[in-house]
Amino acid sequence: MRAIYLREMRAYFTTPIGYLFLAVYFLISGAVFSYSTLYSMSGDVTTYFTVMLFMDAILLPLLTMKSFSEERKQKTEQLLLTAPISLTSMVLAKFFAAYTMFFGVTCVSSLSFLILYRYAVVDTAILLGNLVALLLVGMAFIAVGVFVSSITENQLASAVGTVGILLVFLAISFLNAIIPFYPVRFVLSGISIFARYQNFLQGIFDVASLVYYLSVSAAFLFLTVRVFAKRRWN
Repeated sequence: MRAIYLREMRAYFTTPIGYLFLAVYFLISGAVFSYSTLYSMSGDVTTYFTVMLFMDAILLPLLTMKSFSEERKQKTEQLLLTAPISLTSMVLAKFFAAYTMFFGVTCVSSLSFLILYRYAVVDTAILLGNLVALLLVGMAFIAVGVFVSSITENQLASAVGTVGILLVFLAISFLNAIIPFYPVRFVLSGISIFARYQNFLQGIFDVASLVYYLSVSAAFLFLTVRVFAKRRWN
């Protein structure tokens, strides 16, 4: 597992993907931070994290699109399947490599808020709640991306497919405004990533939402393992 993890981390910095992701993420996060806080002369951090939530749905597929689709394209997938390592460890190594990149860039970007403390009153509980929520949502997003990458052979198809699925997860919440039937609205709210994000926006640590994000991550990672289990037997 460690060897695959290190190989993936090395690949992010020996190919343009890693640098492209870092450059675009820092550029967007810096612009959103400047406009939502400094330019607006506001200590409210919820706008920044809400925008970055939707940006992650577009940016994170850059990290996951090559996870397994590139292996299939280069015909190296069989080497992974026959390696002396469990399928779960193989999938987790790919997942943790992508999540390490996301975790690092998110935490570094959040250091900008140290500047804000000098010029405005910042609610630390809300700031930390939003940061934790963004990291949890990112975990779920990456798990989805790894799964989509496992069922495609083309990186572009993997990225587009992941973006599509993530935007559906985010858009589910907005359907409640046009659906009059309460039971349907209740179910949609339960599976909506954005709806469960709302408590964190207010600085409330929602254990149910924590379990939900971890469950989504575990479910898609499990599906990825099953995809490769089927291929190994075939």
